[in-house]
Amino acid sequence: MRATGGAGRVPRLLGRPVPPGEVVWLTVVWLLLWGDPSVGNVLGGLLASTVIVWALPLPVLDSGVRIHPVAAAVFLARFAGDLVMSSFRVALWALRLGVQPPVEVVTVRLRTSSEVMTVLVTIALSALPGSLVLEARFADRRLVLHVLGVEGDVPATVQADVTRLEGAIVAAFGTSQDREELR
Repeated sequence: MRATGGAGRVPRLLGRPVPPGEVVWLTVVWLLLWGDPSVGNVLGGLLASTVIVWALPLPVLDSGVRIHPVAAAVFLARFAGDLVMSSFRVALWALRLGVQPPVEVVTVRLRTSSEVMTVLVTIALSALPGSLVLEARFADRRLVLHVLGVEGDVPATVQADVTRLEGAIVAAFGTSQDREELR
């Protein structure tokens, strides 16, 4: 989102905003396309980027995602650990010749009402080996999961794992409203 006042004010050219971040990004793309960071290419990229950003302004959109660096680092570390453990568990089941791993289809309930956070949880769950999101029901905050290799009380175990993952994702990327909803 672009700031409109004070120190975060966006420069204007002939009355229209020209966000410096967009100009720099387009200039980098320009230089990558030309493959030669000469003075002429940099100046040409800055000029072309400025004209493009001025003539074709992008709308201000709120993605519903806020990055909280410490919580994001914690989430990434936990998720990396989950990836390793899930991969190890699936590999062990693959090495057990003639033994079928336990397979379940489980419905879990999410605590968040944010569609953006639900999508992030769905992506994270689908990225883990041994789990796959079969269906996401936004209206009643439910996910239907296919899980492999989980033993014991499968619904309770999966619900606990999903709740932990959801909490970490919302803490790392949620808005203040999303974070408040999980308290």
